[in-house]
Amino acid sequence: MNSTNFRMPARRLATVAAATALAAGPAALGGASAAHATGEQGRASAVVLRTGLDVSLLGRTANVPLAVALNEVEAPRSARKTALTATLDGVDGGRPFDVLAAETADAKATVTDGTAEATTELAHAKVHVPGLPLLSLIEIEGVTSKATCEAGKTPTASSNLLGAVTVLGKKVTVTAGGPTDVKVPGVGEVRLDLSTNATTSRTAAATALQLRVSVDPLKLGVAAVEGTLTLAKATCEAPEAEAPAAPPVEARPQGEVKPQGGPAKEAGLAETGGGSLAPYLAGGALALLVAGGAAAATARRRG
Repeated sequence: MNSTNFRMPARRLATVAAATALAAGPAALGGASAAHATGEQGRASAVVLRTGLDVSLLGRTANVPLAVALNEVEAPRSARKTALTATLDGVDGGRPFDVLAAETADAKATVTDGTAEATTELAHAKVHVPGLPLLSLIEIEGVTSKATCEAGKTPTASSNLLGAVTVLGKKVTVTAGGPTDVKVPGVGEVRLDLSTNATTSRTAAATALQLRVSVDPLKLGVAAVEGTLTLAKATCEAPEAEAPAAPPVEARPQGEVKPQGGPAKEAGLAETGGGSLAPYLAGGALALLVAGGAAAATARRRG
């Protein structure tokens, strides 16, 4: 049995391989998935009490900073603290001094599932400063604050004052319309700001009470206290939203051939029914004619 093996010339083989790669290219791209960029993790913080006070002792010959933070927590790592007292040493004749005592003092900060959130709660609390051992700087029945920041959404901040407020022994009405000033002759004065809330496109901060304190009992200089005090503060920063996925490249069936450009109007093509494949068909016919002529010539030589 005679068998004939046809070998494709190298140049023609390279051309076919290139055409195959070009045809397969869109399909390969269409099968690849785009990677998502993970956004930055959000942040949250909460604190029940923070002081920035300066205490002057012994006729202002000694200055002691009174910097206290009770139940201060921060996330990404979720945290919660519920201590009920804040105590200092060295500002009351060497004895422990309770700056704050409360029945409830809760601070919580979490970052989970694209949301950063912080909350604080303070109830039945009394705040004292040196020089006023028997008189509370402020007494509150309850305050809360909350800040929520969710990726891709507008952050929110809220704070509430629950019940009565007593400052330097006086019951006061605190409003959100502006600061409340309390002055007690021979003792000092306190300015209160209620519900200071602020938001941006990605952050939120809520403060239930902000106090500006100036206390000097009877102007004796035994213990003069000045500075600021913050009650129930919550802040957050939203995680970055995920970048949208790039649309996949449309894959076309390998057997589909679509003409490029607009319709061509060439002389003679419309009458004969020619189209964009006419040049290739003509080239193929020419190649067959050349091959037929070569075969005929070979047959004559053999004959």
